[in-house]
Amino acid sequence: MTDKNVKRIRLPVLPLREVVLFPGVATPIGAGRPGTLRAIEAVMKTEDRFIMAVSQRENVEAVRAEGLYQVGTVSRIGQLQRGLGGVQLLLHGEYRGRILQYSEVDGYLEAVIEEVADLHPNDPEDAGFLALHREVRERASELGQRTGLAEEVVDQVLDSVDDPGSLADLVAGYLDLAATDRQGLLEVVSVEERLRRVLTHVQRQLELLDAQEDIKVAVQEEIGQRQREMYLREQLKAIRKELGDDEDESQSDELEERLSELDLPEAARKEVDRELGRLRRASRESMEGQVIRTYLETVAELPWNERSEEHFDLKKAEEVLNEDHYGLQDVKDRVLEFLAVRQLRNSVGDADSDVPGNEDDKGTRNPTMLFIGPPGVGKTSIAKSIARAMGREYVRISLGGARDEADIRGHRRTYVGAMPGRIIQGMKTAGARNPVFLLDELDKLGVSFQGDPASALLEVLDPAQNDSFVDHYLGIPFDLSEVLFVATSNIHDSIPAPLLDRMEVVEFLGYTEQEKLEISRRYLVKRQLSDAGLTEKQLDFSDGTVKTIISKYTREAGVRQLEREIGRVARKVARKIASGEEETVEVSPDDVSGLLGRQKVSPERAFEIDQVGIASGMYYTPVGGDIMFVEVSVTNGKGELVLTGQLGDVMKESAQAVLTYAKTHAEDLGIDPGIFAALDVHIHVPQGAVPKDGPSAGVTMATALVSALSGNPVRHDLAMTGEITLSGRVLPIGGVKEKVLGAIRAGITTVVLPQENVAHVEDISEDERKKIQVIGVDCLRDVLRVALDKPDLNDGGC
Repeated sequence: MTDKNVKRIRLPVLPLREVVLFPGVATPIGAGRPGTLRAIEAVMKTEDRFIMAVSQRENVEAVRAEGLYQVGTVSRIGQLQRGLGGVQLLLHGEYRGRILQYSEVDGYLEAVIEEVADLHPNDPEDAGFLALHREVRERASELGQRTGLAEEVVDQVLDSVDDPGSLADLVAGYLDLAATDRQGLLEVVSVEERLRRVLTHVQRQLELLDAQEDIKVAVQEEIGQRQREMYLREQLKAIRKELGDDEDESQSDELEERLSELDLPEAARKEVDRELGRLRRASRESMEGQVIRTYLETVAELPWNERSEEHFDLKKAEEVLNEDHYGLQDVKDRVLEFLAVRQLRNSVGDADSDVPGNEDDKGTRNPTMLFIGPPGVGKTSIAKSIARAMGREYVRISLGGARDEADIRGHRRTYVGAMPGRIIQGMKTAGARNPVFLLDELDKLGVSFQGDPASALLEVLDPAQNDSFVDHYLGIPFDLSEVLFVATSNIHDSIPAPLLDRMEVVEFLGYTEQEKLEISRRYLVKRQLSDAGLTEKQLDFSDGTVKTIISKYTREAGVRQLEREIGRVARKVARKIASGEEETVEVSPDDVSGLLGRQKVSPERAFEIDQVGIASGMYYTPVGGDIMFVEVSVTNGKGELVLTGQLGDVMKESAQAVLTYAKTHAEDLGIDPGIFAALDVHIHVPQGAVPKDGPSAGVTMATALVSALSGNPVRHDLAMTGEITLSGRVLPIGGVKEKVLGAIRAGITTVVLPQENVAHVEDISEDERKKIQVIGVDCLRDVLRVALDKPDLNDGGC
């Protein structure tokens, strides 16, 4: 029920934005909204000038009844000053009022209001209440003084109020609070609760002032220390200038400025700051100062944040690779695949920056490619082309002969003459953190008591670890994750397995004669003519001339020797032209011997007739493939097996297996089983000065042996390769491309391969494949049917 004695009045409403007026507090207010101005004009016509000041729930221009709080302050307008666009007035809060009903009158709001009386405690003399009252008064006095008011003024204001509720309203009116917190205090009817809340806010304000004071003191101390340091430094500069050391000081300042501009990781920044402090304290002439300066200069020269702008145009990259190198399609495809992935990841990162792994392209792990192949096939030069195609910097280090771990990781600074490892030195040379980094001659790494450099490379080439590579000299992590490492090697047998496992192997096979001819046309002839000072009009190389040099003066998988021979021809022609003997020279195949001398290479050639006991095999070397002959002769004896031709253990074991197979299957092969005890078998492989080994000569030995024992001749136009077992199965072997190309050069028209190796012939160009017939076999009997021209050979298994 509502108390009938409560005073109710109807007053115009003054809506306030972000302002709450408390009883007993005077506040200046600016008003300019039309409805508010009408309400003020209506109030000014009354004698007592009372108006209901109530806060808006939200700071909006339009005023609605539902947007106003229910509790406000009945206020009296003291002074009023009119101006352009509004009025300024001074409001005096009188008492709390609760709005019961709103109505709109003449364009402004009017409300029915009932007075809200304070709820005093039952016992005003209660010790707890009195203590609370006193604490609020004392803390308010302290807050007022700490905000800059004079003590006399604060005490005068507080002493003018005796009532606890009025004290709480007075203090709340001067507190720096949010509008919602002020409104909450206004709506508290209980005097004791209001005092508690006010005390909480006062205490919070005091704590805030304490914190500000602490910050101010700390800042002043820091500024004072800096000013002191600045003053001392200026004095030190003056002293050094008198001593003639000002140039060194300027260099130190320049170094410090360069280091401060670097965006270093936290650990690196901490170490650099520590070393800078040591440098300032060290004497210029001291050894320690020179070591520290060298260290800091190394840190400053490293590419901590510099990157090369990459090219993601796949067509342009492909043009660059094709322009620099002929063939090597597997390598080019792998590089273009890597660029395609980078391009897609970059586009995804631009489209959606929230995709995990796209910041700074951290999600992309650069592969480490290992180029394995014989010398002269373009392993090193294509790495430079990769850098050009990708738009990256290129840096190369040769690992040939490196046998100390410090070559990779650097020396610790405790040693005299310490320096960074070759990886960090290479990064400094590149000047970017994402270069193409070539590790040349990886298989030539050595091992000594000073450590294994191959083991040190494990961290460098592991994408999971190299983002925090620590060089012993630097002593701080350096990010290598954006580097594209490329390694080259002639063989992989000498590379440790853990290191090999971290790289993607790309095999470089030897060039065919046709490929060498094309490379000569595009690159070698032009380069050698330029080196010799000749033009294409002065010296004409025909294709036949180049083919003659390839086949008769070089024996290699690559083209280095070929380029040297072309260079020799160009120099001899240059001499003739320079002496006036000739103006232009056209070199034909017949002229080559006169310029280069007698033929240097005599490759094996296929026999012109079929022979008994001689079979043609195929073998592989790092400089390419060729054919070899296996000769078998049987003589009267005691059943012994004689092997000559400097054969290795594996070939000797193959010969034993072949003989055992022949004895076991003698009747099926058309051989008298009784002759073995009375005959000695001699197997010889020509070129006895050359060591030979491997299992792939097994079928060739078997064919030659069966031919010698049975008297059936072996086809002269056929060559074979494959490992043989005691049961006669033919197993796959390696180096198929090189072997087949060697056979083609030797004039062979039919090659016999293990069935599982037939697919490898696809590595050979279509033009070369047309020159031969490839026969795949699984059993030795299949080989013998073709090689001995015995299609009716008994089929008794392998």
